[in-house]
Amino acid sequence: MRAVGLKVLKNRLSEYVRMAAGGEIILVTDRDRVVAELRPPSEGRSPVAEDALLADLVKKGLLTPPRSVRKGPVPTYPAAPLAQILEELDQDRAER
Repeated sequence: MRAVGLKVLKNRLSEYVRMAAGGEIILVTDRDRVVAELRPPSEGRSPVAEDALLADLVKKGLLTPPRSVRKGPVPTYPAAPLAQILEELDQDRAER
């Protein structure tokens, strides 16, 4: 575990981020008071930022995941030609 002041952290941020990525915990201090910790990601955390952000939103109850995930191709349904649809629409309107 290592402690670093804000000014030094700001000037050498990439070095301290590499240390944290390597497993070290960095205590961030402001006027000799610990204000934050820089540490490696917790076990099970997705390496992809978007996945991690979505997982945090689900954990906080701000986002509900889908009930099921569709696998395979999306089904398509047959549709009538546009001319037939417009003709039927005209018939419906004429009946009113």
